[in-house]
Amino acid sequence: MIRKIFLLFFISCSGIFCYAQTQFISFKNNKLQYQGRILFASDAAELTWPGTSVTISFKGTSLAGEFKDADTSNYYNIIIDQKLKSRIHFDTIKKKYQLTENLPFGKHTVELFKMTEWDKGKTSFFGFELDKKSELLNPPALPKRKIEFYGNSITCGYAVEDKFGDNPIGYFENNYAAYAAITARHFNAQYQCIAKSGIGIMVSWFPLIMPEMYDRLDPLDAKSKWDFSKYTPDVVVINLLQNDSWLINNPKYPEFKHRFGETKPSKDFIIQSYQNFVKTIRGKHPKAHIICMLGNMDITRKDSPWPLYVQKAISGLKDAKIYSLIVPFKESPGHPKLKEQQDLANSLIDFIDKNIKW
Repeated sequence: MIRKIFLLFFISCSGIFCYAQTQFISFKNNKLQYQGRILFASDAAELTWPGTSVTISFKGTSLAGEFKDADTSNYYNIIIDQKLKSRIHFDTIKKKYQLTENLPFGKHTVELFKMTEWDKGKTSFFGFELDKKSELLNPPALPKRKIEFYGNSITCGYAVEDKFGDNPIGYFENNYAAYAAITARHFNAQYQCIAKSGIGIMVSWFPLIMPEMYDRLDPLDAKSKWDFSKYTPDVVVINLLQNDSWLINNPKYPEFKHRFGETKPSKDFIIQSYQNFVKTIRGKHPKAHIICMLGNMDITRKDSPWPLYVQKAISGLKDAKIYSLIVPFKESPGHPKLKEQQDLANSLIDFIDKNIKW
């Protein structure tokens, strides 16, 4: 009996000892660095939008974290010392995950970057765990430049890593490899991505359009509003209308009937709708350069009227800091893959270099 009591005491003490060998860094710690629209609940930070991220700097050799996902379809890139190392996804129960280990002892920065969009659910991030001997450091200074994107599946990076098709599962989606994130990294700019596959300005493949979603903190909650004063971009890129261009020709689709009834929208209605959205974004960011971008799916094919719609909408605004960028059709089916996303990024980077001083 005495032996059993001693054994239980030893196991208990061992557990306490092991626990004492780590330190928990709450999601609220001001030395953590976040990018993107992130809702801070009472017990966790909620990562929902594509491209949202959390970064920690520390002196040590390993890092773990506590997470809980609403789904198992979300994926995250683990970026260590500015180098992409691995990807991870989380379970629907709160668990601790080892993010990296056996690093050379010293100063390290680890970023967790959300690859997937909000239809895969949100991720609750509770905090990081460091070894007791590790030291939490101040985060690197955020870049001075800021860029913001409003887009659809092209901007999300939908199926960008599916070499054989357009598979919708989260494993093949990678916002980090999409033109928007590539462009932000090229210019060493802070990055914010407001995007959803299937979304349009007038009509979407689901009951929500960008003018109803653009100002949300939680994309699933109409009452959850983003405070635009928290992020003032130098450059805003709007790459939309691809879904509108398909759906206005599909009168039997429920969302066509929801938005238009029985009548296809006219050219003037399309131009006015686009112009109204651009004006809305201008109202939120009165000093930003706004790039109205199209491409590189079939909305920019040679016979497409949509580039002209965008250009007419912009000309009617008479705003010298609103531009159009039409990227040619990639001449291939489906969503842009890795090379085609890089082509989009190259076009945008070149345009910014030639037209914008920031």
